Amino acid sequence: MPAGTLGSLIAASAIAVAGWVMRSRNRRRHETAAHRVELLPGAAPIALNAGPKGVLLLHGFGDTPQSLSALAAHLHARGWTVRVPLLHGHGTSLQAFTSARADEWVTGARTSLTEIQSRTSHVSIVGQSMGGAVATILAAEGGVEALVLLAPYMALPRRAARIGALHRVVALFVPYLVSRSESSILDPEARRKALGRGITTPRLLHELSLVVRRARAALPNVAAPTLVLHSRHDPRVTLSDAEAAFAHLGSGEKRLEWVERSGHVISVDFDRDLVARRVIDWLESHTHA
Repeated sequence: MPAGTLGSLIAASAIAVAGWVMRSRNRRRHETAAHRVELLPGAAPIALNAGPKGVLLLHGFGDTPQSLSALAAHLHARGWTVRVPLLHGHGTSLQAFTSARADEWVTGARTSLTEIQSRTSHVSIVGQSMGGAVATILAAEGGVEALVLLAPYMALPRRAARIGALHRVVALFVPYLVSRSESSILDPEARRKALGRGITTPRLLHELSLVVRRARAALPNVAAPTLVLHSRHDPRVTLSDAEAAFAHLGSGEKRLEWVERSGHVISVDFDRDLVARRVIDWLESHTHA
C-alpha cells in the first residue's frame, strides 16, 4: 500500500475514533456486563399493517430504518403492509456493528421477507444502497412480484475494495475508518437527522464486498419487474457502475431512471418526494392485488 494512502487512512482513523468516543461515552453506561446495547433513538424496525399487498424495505450499510421511514409512511397510507427491519449490528453500538457479518444481513432480510409473505398475498421489495444489493439477492430467489432498487451498491469504490481485500493487514494500522460524506445527503436538514454512524472498519468493508459480489452474481437471475433509481450526483456509485449493473439485470421488464438533486441516500434527500412517487407508481402498476 502506498505510504501516502496509509497516511491518509491513519489520519482518517484518528478523526473517526475521536468522534466515536465522544458519541459513545454516554451510551456505554447503559450497557450491561453482558454487553446489552440499546437502539439509537429512531433506529427501531418499522412494522405497519394494512391490506394484502406487502412490501419489504431494506436500508443501507451503516444506516437504519429511519432512512426509509418517510417512504414507509407513504406506502402505508396507500394501503401497503410494510416491514423495515434493522439489519444486524446496525443502529446500536459500534461494537455490535463491527461484529456483524454479510450472511447475517442477508439472513435477517430473508427472515423479514418470510414474515411479511406469511401475512400478505402479494410481496415486493425496495432496497437502498447495500439494501439494494440484499434485495437483489432475495429477488433472485423468486417469490417477489416487483423490485425497486434505490442507488443499489453493486460495485465498491476502488479504495474501499482495496481496503476490504486487505482488511487483515490494514486493520493492524487503521482499525476505524470515516465513512460519512456530506455529499451522500445534500439536504442539510435531512443530513442532520440521519442516524448513520459514519464509521466503519476494514473488516466491515470486506463484509460489504461479499454482499456486493453476491448481488452482482444474482442480477441475471432476477425475474421480477425492476425499477432502478440513481442520482447523477451520487458520490458512492458512479454512473458507469450503475449502468453496468442495470445492463446485467435479468428482468424482462426493467427501467433505469435518474434524479438530479440528491446524493446517495435518495429516499431522504431533495428528490425524496419524486422518489416516493416513482416507487409507489412502480409497485402499484406491477402488483396484481
